[in-house]
Amino acid sequence: MSDVAAAVAANGAGVALSEEQRAIRETIGRLCEDFGAEYWYERDHDGKFPEEFLRAFVEGGWLGIAMPEGYGGAGLGITEASVMMQAVAESGAGFSGASAVHLNIFGLNPVVVAGTEAQKARMLPPLIRGENRACFAVTEPNAGLDTTNIETTAARTNSGYVVNGRKIWTSTAQTADKVLLLARTSPRSANGKRAEGLTLFYTDFDRDYVEVREIEKMGRKAVDSNAVFIDGLPVPEENRIGEEGKGFYYLLHGLNPERILVAVEAVGIARAAIRRATGYAGEREVFGRPIGQNQAIAHPLARAWAEVEAANLMAYRAAELYDAGEECGAESNAAKYLAGEAAFRACETAVMCHGGMGYAKEYHVERYLREVMIARIAPVSREMILSYIAERVLGLPRSY
Repeated sequence: MSDVAAAVAANGAGVALSEEQRAIRETIGRLCEDFGAEYWYERDHDGKFPEEFLRAFVEGGWLGIAMPEGYGGAGLGITEASVMMQAVAESGAGFSGASAVHLNIFGLNPVVVAGTEAQKARMLPPLIRGENRACFAVTEPNAGLDTTNIETTAARTNSGYVVNGRKIWTSTAQTADKVLLLARTSPRSANGKRAEGLTLFYTDFDRDYVEVREIEKMGRKAVDSNAVFIDGLPVPEENRIGEEGKGFYYLLHGLNPERILVAVEAVGIARAAIRRATGYAGEREVFGRPIGQNQAIAHPLARAWAEVEAANLMAYRAAELYDAGEECGAESNAAKYLAGEAAFRACETAVMCHGGMGYAKEYHVERYLREVMIARIAPVSREMILSYIAERVLGLPRSY
């Protein structure tokens, strides 16, 4: 076992793991051994999707870790999925590795919850087996976080629907052949509630009707983000998930798992950064002594560790509540907020600990800093999380 894999296995989740969960963590640590720092350095440079990495997860049967056993999944919970995805990020793969996998973990939760038995049997197994690759088309340029204000429409036809509109920040759309798509089937003004009138579909990503333009971005180059233009995309009736006009509510079943997974992945990349920084601080000598002997180096690293591990506890608490079927909106959002902020400070500290070499790509910590920004921005902003907690937990008036 490599030093990194051993560190991942030994570190644990910072929480009490079952024997099965520890086995998952150790196995994923070993799997990631074949995809070391240089592999992710190259993917960050050339922008190629990590196909070999994803294939290793497919062959190990890991894509269905939280999917029902009856459709080829492992039937485990978001806690086990969190253990897996944290180990991925912590190995040094960061968000480049995690984002190549994690949509498969939570993305089709709405299908599991609201789909018919026939839809589940048709849609879930090919995704778990890696035969299909899905993208998630919800966010729009004129709506942003105001999902109830999206403009993409799905108009009724004799055989189903036809979709027109635009989506943005659609990950993996360059190679996807399926799409989980939210569209408006009735005007917002026609419904009493803001969330009414939105319908969810899981359908073919037919490039005869879809144009995809990649967005150049500061990090995670290997996993593409895109603007998507939809012009007359036909969607059969049987690809509608649940009841027409109720899609927003079905979509909510994927939101808390997504926040939890982003949180544990942020913790993972922070641990990777701290590991590299402490290794460097113990070896680098200036003025005849290791720089880690100086409290100006040691204290920020210690503080980063404490903040990251505290955020980790909230993330696993949220996962525990979700798997128990209990309300976990506050905990999931708080975990994403705390982990995003703590991980950013940890990665920044790792760069500063390296001094000038922290700015050099060969030391890898600058990539962690660029990638960890994702956890502060997506899938929901820090400010929206604080507004949610202020309103839902503290009982303060709605501010937006």
